[in-house]
Amino acid sequence: MRPSASPAAASSARVARGLALSAPSLGKLGAVPSFSDVVQDHLDDVYAFLAYRIGSRADAEDLTQATFERAYRAWGRYDPERASIRTWLLAIARNLLIDHRRSARGHRDQSLEQDDPALGAVEDAPDLGLDAKLELALGMLGSREREIIALRFGGDLTGPEIALLTGLSLANVQQIMSRALRRLREELEQTSESADR
Repeated sequence: MRPSASPAAASSARVARGLALSAPSLGKLGAVPSFSDVVQDHLDDVYAFLAYRIGSRADAEDLTQATFERAYRAWGRYDPERASIRTWLLAIARNLLIDHRRSARGHRDQSLEQDDPALGAVEDAPDLGLDAKLELALGMLGSREREIIALRFGGDLTGPEIALLTGLSLANVQQIMSRALRRLREELEQTSESADR
C-alpha cells in the first residue's frame, strides 16, 4: 500500500510546476520532460519513499518539497545516461533524509509540552497514509531493510535501480528484500493472530 501525497505536498507540487515554466531544457537524447511533468509524474514516488522512512507526515512533506526544490536547482545537470529521473530524485531524497537525521541528532529541543502541560493533552498521531499495522511492522525492521523496502515499494524502484542508488550489489539488495519481506509477513501475521484472539 503506497501512501498518497498530502494536500501540503500537492501544494508544493503546484509551486514547483509554476517554477518549472522557466526550467532549463536539457536537450540530450531527444525530448526530456519538462520539470513540471517530472513533478507531476514522481511526486507520489518521492513522498511514498519518505513516508516509509520517516515517522512524521510533516517531515515527509517538508523533505518531499526540499527534494523537488533541490532537483529544480540541479535540473540542468541531470544526466539521463547515468540514471532514470526517478532514481535521481530518490537519490536526492535519500541524501536529504540523511542530512535531516544528522541535524535532528544535534538538535534536542525542549518540547512545548514541557513548558505548558496543557499542550500535551492533544495527541497528534502521524498519519502517513500507511496502514497502521504495516507502519508498526515497518518499525520492527532495521534501517537498511526499511530503506530497501521504501525504495522498492514507496519509490517504486527495481532491484537494479536500488543497487545503483545504494551502492550494494543486486544480489545483496535481493537478499535484504527477501529477508525484510519475510520479517514483515511474520510481523503482520502475528499482529493479525493477536487481533483475532
